[in-house]
Amino acid sequence: MTELATRAQAFGLIAEGVAAGLSAPWRLYLARGCRYLSLSVGDRAEWNAWRTHLGCPELSVRVYDAGGEIRRSSVAEVVLGGCRISVELVEEVSTADLERLLVVDSVEPEER
Repeated sequence: MTELATRAQAFGLIAEGVAAGLSAPWRLYLARGCRYLSLSVGDRAEWNAWRTHLGCPELSVRVYDAGGEIRRSSVAEVVLGGCRISVELVEEVSTADLERLLVVDSVEPEER
């Protein structure tokens, strides 16, 4: 597909993924003019499957406070046919998860 010029083509791209066995996104946003398509998925396995299927090279993770709850937003993006496509996963994380980020794993160097 060289151009995602129509809404039908953008939705067709998602339908192809679902037909290939991926879970349908729980939310889909398509901007007017088909220049931006956003998929929201329910868990990390779905996020990994969609980003692999679409070949998303750009990944970003943001951790933020949402009214006393800590959330992690993972976003994978790719540009296909002039359309920026993002796959987003928002997860609630506990403070134990954050503390894990601060712990340095002691790894013994391999013998050479």
